[in-house]
Order: sequence, then structure tokens, then C-alpha cells
Amino acid sequence: MISDVYFPRINGVSTSIQTFRRDLERLGHEVELIAPAYPGHACAEAWIRRVASGYVPRDPEDRMMRRQPIRALLPELRARRFDVLHIQTPFIAHYAGLELARALGVPIVETYHTYFEEYLHHYVPLLPSGLTRFIARRFTCSQGNSVDHLIAPSRAMHEVLTSYGVSTPISVIPTGLEEDRFAHGDGTAFRARHGIAPERPVLVHVGRIAHEKNIDFLLRMFVHVHRDLPEALLLVAGEGPALAHCRELATELGLAESTLFVGYLDRSRELLDCYRAGDLFVFASRTETQGLVLLEAMAQGIPVVSTAHMGTLDILGPGRGCVVCREDERSFAREIVAALSDEPRLRRLGRDAQTYAAGWSALDMARRLQSLYADTLERARATGLARAA
Repeated sequence: MISDVYFPRINGVSTSIQTFRRDLERLGHEVELIAPAYPGHACAEAWIRRVASGYVPRDPEDRMMRRQPIRALLPELRARRFDVLHIQTPFIAHYAGLELARALGVPIVETYHTYFEEYLHHYVPLLPSGLTRFIARRFTCSQGNSVDHLIAPSRAMHEVLTSYGVSTPISVIPTGLEEDRFAHGDGTAFRARHGIAPERPVLVHVGRIAHEKNIDFLLRMFVHVHRDLPEALLLVAGEGPALAHCRELATELGLAESTLFVGYLDRSRELLDCYRAGDLFVFASRTETQGLVLLEAMAQGIPVVSTAHMGTLDILGPGRGCVVCREDERSFAREIVAALSDEPRLRRLGRDAQTYAAGWSALDMARRLQSLYADTLERARATGLARAA
């Protein structure tokens, strides 16, 4: 695998790579990852090859890998005789991955994690949004048609890629939930650590604090919740380029005492505690290619109130353990107030959420990926595009 991001950078791509790698190894495969080195972060994991990287303009959280150190890995990679190269991101990793795969004589699989059409204009604000969407579509189509097989995390993303003109075969394989996501977090302890009263109604949002996540909508919506339930708290976990903006907006809306931004949380324990501390999980992103945080909240028995766009449709479509709302501040707020005011219904939603989340097994998703790798390798060998076994 090769990716422009991995831990300590916390996002859905990092989580997906970690999840699939663990289960592929359980299935008997060897997985290695080429990823950027991050300043101040020592990597002791033998399966990761960290590559020298530089600063990314306007994005201090990320790093840009240098091509020459990746090329320098080729002799060692040839000796390892890999079967498939899996590209995880569309920047340096994509083009370096193409170069490595050709040199190694292996087929290329790529996962399309990010809906760039709705993402790019937030980061290139000087260009009209129509132009950035056009660029994103052409860019995606070109990259998608340069690999042997694409993976979309949701049916909606599959449809988008097809509409762009991508002709490469596409499979839908979402990231599943690992078994440890079902370990019960300690919501009581989390509330105590952050000075939240046990009886206080808490709405939780987890994710990167970025403009495309539509957190502005949640804050404006929460004004209406606060009018009906003045004691309610909106708890936001995560960091990102829009954090300062969101803090300022909360203050402007008169919500400074009713919102709590807690930053990044350790996934192995503290994040589970955070989910469990909530009464409801709230979400409104328009750009998710899957929406794994929805399932993580459900696995903790926390019902979801959310809009349903793109990848979240696959999760929320069955209507299990969730309330799906249109993107309207007042109606969204009414659904929240109604759920918080009906304790038996809230408990039923929570039980249904946990049962539903159990169907999204990470090991099952890894088996699907394993099968895709095998089929892609077989086709490549049949056409002479990959070395013989």
C-alpha cells in the first residue's frame, strides 16, 4: 500500500488502512505501507516505510512525500516480490504508486476515499466553485482510468465515479468495524473528566473540523435545540483547519457555554468514552464517501441523527438506530428534541443501532478485498500485465 497520509494524522484514510491491514494479516497476507514521515513522530512499526516529506501549503496537518526516496525503495521492494500495489490517496502516492507498480510488474488497485468535487473549492477559494468541480471531475476520471481496479466505499460514490466517465472496473467495499469498536466506552468517566453533569443531555459530533464537514449547520441548528433544552451540550471531538472558525461561530451564536471542543482523542479508549458520553450522535457532512464515525457511534449504542448524503446513505438508508433529517435547521432540531424527550424511544434506537452496526464486520470487508486482489492479479497475469507467480 502507498498513501499520502497515515497516523499520527487522524482521518478516515488512516483508519481504513489500519483496519484492512489488521484483518488482511489475520487472513494470512503480508501488508506493507509507504507513507510520509511526520516531524516529531518516531515510527517503530516494521510494516511501515516512512518517507521523507515536506510542508503542504495551506494544510499544516499533512505532509508531501518526496519522490526520490520512494524510488530508492525499489531494489528492496523487488526482493519482497509483492503481488498487488494498493494506492490509497490521489496525490504523490498516486503517481509514485503508478511508477512503482510498473517497475515491479504488479497490478494496481486504488481506493477513492475523498469526494473532491465538494471538497476542493474549500481549499482553493480564489477559483469559482464551478471551475474547481470541473477540475476535480477531470482529475478523478484521469486517475481512475490509470489503474486496474477502483474501490468505492459506498454505492453513491460508485455512481459518481461512473458519471465522471471512469471506465475502470469499480467495486464497493466499505471500511468495516473492528471488534474493539464494540467494547463499551466509559461515558460516565468521560463526563466526569470534562465536568459534564451526569444528567445533562449531550449531542456528540466526531470528525475532522473542516468546512466540508458542515459543522456550521450543526451549530446553527443547535441554537434551536438550546432554546427548547437550555441545558443541552454540543460536544465536538476532532481538530482541523476550521476549528478556530467553529469556535468563533459558537461564540457569535451565543453557544460558548453550551459547546465543548475537546480536540483529538485516542482511538483505542478515549474516543469510545466520548461516543458513550453522548445521548445522540449528530452529523451533517455532504461529502462523506462512507461515514465510518456513524457506525462507530452506533456500535456504542448511541443513536444517530443525521442528514443522508453520498456515502452516509448506505449506512442510514435502512433506518436502523437512526433518525434521518433533511438539511433544515429547525426540523433537524425538532427531531433531536423529540428523541431526547422520549427516553423509551431513545433506548430502543440505541439497541437497534448496536445490533445494526454488528453487521458491518471489518473481517468480512477484508475478505471481500482479498477476493478483489486475487481477481485483479489473475486478470493481470492472463493479459501479461503482471509477472508470473
